[in-house]
Amino acid sequence: MQNISVIGAGTMGNGIAHVFAQNGFTVKLVDVSQEQLEKALATIRKNLERQLSKGILTEDAKQKALANLTLSTSVAEGVKDADLIIEAATENVDLKLNIFKQLDEHAPTHCILASNTSSISITKIAAATKRPEQVIGMHFMNPVPVMKLVEIINGYATKQGVTDTIVELSKTLGKVPSVVSDYPGFVANRILMPMINEAIYTLYEGVAGVTEIDTIMKLGMAHPMGPLQLADFIGLDVCLSILNVLYQGFGNQKYAPCPLLVNMVTAGFKGIKSGEGFYSYSAESKEPVVSKRFI
Repeated sequence: MQNISVIGAGTMGNGIAHVFAQNGFTVKLVDVSQEQLEKALATIRKNLERQLSKGILTEDAKQKALANLTLSTSVAEGVKDADLIIEAATENVDLKLNIFKQLDEHAPTHCILASNTSSISITKIAAATKRPEQVIGMHFMNPVPVMKLVEIINGYATKQGVTDTIVELSKTLGKVPSVVSDYPGFVANRILMPMINEAIYTLYEGVAGVTEIDTIMKLGMAHPMGPLQLADFIGLDVCLSILNVLYQGFGNQKYAPCPLLVNMVTAGFKGIKSGEGFYSYSAESKEPVVSKRFI
């Protein structure tokens, strides 16, 4: 397992490509947008430079990592030699199903197909292919070069040998793999998203303000980041999408997204990616400040 293709050059995709390239794998980063690919490469360069400045990498290791990485706007060309493909596209079920149909058509027969989805059923994704036994979830955490966990999700038909391979591969990357079964939200988001949703309800119902909620969870529960700031970091649209998967998957009212979250996403306030969510983010300010809407 040497040739890795990563589909999607967004935040997660460029992080996954970075980690594999840094660890000596040949990586093809694939996206329909050349502009997005160039942006991803610039981000990877910047993050490698940061590692260099901190003494994590040598200059030689940085150059080798960049040499391991190539860009492509063609799925067919980008996956033709792949041993493993990791899809890291937007968290949209129809988009992912369409991508996996293409991957199944163009990838070598031995190739393992993985998804970085944080909530969408691996079994459903696998059913879009003719090789469901070779489909698995590899849910990396953001930021990928820093976070150690890889949540590995077995679909209903995933072979044990495929799981074993991905577990060992994750360890090779310096990650800690944790294998779970394919149910809505898996483990990470089944537990995390209801907490974030409850924090939004607490704000929505006027129990406390943004600062108070995040401060209590940071100082009282030893969380490195408050749930509202974390929601901004993840993306409020992504949080809403995952909550909808949980709500539809379990049919339980406790997973229903808070109306405030729904309104914010509808209005385009998605957190860091849009410049404003529960906090406001600007190039002039080093630290986020509470959005004026919640003061």
